[in-house]
Amino acid sequence: YAEKLSYTVKDGKVDALTEKGFKTWRSAACERCHGNKQQGLVGPSLIASLKVLSYDDFIKVMLEGRVEKGMPGHPHLEKVDKATGKRKVDLLYAYLKGRSDGKVPAGRVRSFEK
Repeated sequence: YAEKLSYTVKDGKVDALTEKGFKTWRSAACERCHGNKQQGLVGPSLIASLKVLSYDDFIKVMLEGRVEKGMPGHPHLEKVDKATGKRKVDLLYAYLKGRSDGKVPAGRVRSFEK
């Protein structure tokens, strides 16, 4: 089960699924290693990583980790978000891909679909 979600940005706001991806980012506390703007700290910049990682590679790294590099697996992201019916890892991908592409603004994002 894989669904490569895309993101939509309008007037600095994002679609509801991308906003859920941001909330997944926050709840998983990814900023502890990757920085609050995904710029990289102990872990690499996700802005740069999402420019070279394929969708499939991203999913594999998120669920299985890269233990040799200090990245733990996050198999809980395989769970489906009840509100959207989408896997949390796919929501996270949409958010981070938008950040990497320079389309989704840094910091708290809000949905234009409310």
